[in-house]
Amino acid sequence: MTDSEDNINASDATEAFIQTTQRITPDSADEVRQIVLRINTPAFYFLEGQNIGVLTPGPHPYGNKTHHRYYTIANARKSSDGDGVELELLVRRCFYIDEVSGEEYPGEASNYLCNAQPGDRISITGPHRSPFRIPADKSSNLLMLGTGTGIAPFRAFLRRIYEEQSQWAGNVRLFYGARTGTEMLYMNDLNQDLASYYDQATFQAIKALTKGVLKDEGDALQSGIEDNAAEIWKLLQDPKTYVYLSGMKKIAAAFDVSMGRMAGSETLWEAHKQSLIEDKRWSELTYH
Repeated sequence: MTDSEDNINASDATEAFIQTTQRITPDSADEVRQIVLRINTPAFYFLEGQNIGVLTPGPHPYGNKTHHRYYTIANARKSSDGDGVELELLVRRCFYIDEVSGEEYPGEASNYLCNAQPGDRISITGPHRSPFRIPADKSSNLLMLGTGTGIAPFRAFLRRIYEEQSQWAGNVRLFYGARTGTEMLYMNDLNQDLASYYDQATFQAIKALTKGVLKDEGDALQSGIEDNAAEIWKLLQDPKTYVYLSGMKKIAAAFDVSMGRMAGSETLWEAHKQSLIEDKRWSELTYH
């Protein structure tokens, strides 16, 4: 998701507290933290794929009154005492390069959250739009493609499908791109979420790593798509298949290129993709 300077009224925000914060990537990789927020509002409700907005305190550059950044909810549950809700976020500590000066600056929201300590109070908005919905038909196939922390909504998907909704019969395929094996946010020593679903007859996670030092996770996912293009194309021919893309915007372009080749032309693929969109079987939550 992108930063937003919306006309957000701070008085409309909800109060949340940092309950736990834990780095889930090693020191040799980009810092990604698993942060659990507590909201003392038991009625707070969300759907898989929804976002919350985080308001960071000022002062902000260019005189902006607010700095509002969207984060996808990775998981949510009632607190153990029943008096609140716990939301889990995955946050990558980000930096950007000023195009004029060439200097590096910390991303406001990501560094604000990564620096927060248990007990700290933050202001959130939402939950906001939910482009990702689980089909009502349990025989539906789910094709999920994600990069980096864009995998967060898929975590909620998998838990909902295999823990809350039993006997899911459709095929579930997750393609996930990363720069190194240790960047597999859910396949390291601290988080074995995806591994717990490997015994499910319908589930398969396909990991894709970069094949060059200067490549990023988007390039890795593109490679993974290419390596499995035939299987993906076959899945797309099934009228019960739903497609979900989350993460870097380049994955959508990479997917179009690969599927255009499998379809025989870019025009034929665009026609097929449009039919998926019209049937509400295509969902995309991507960012630059």
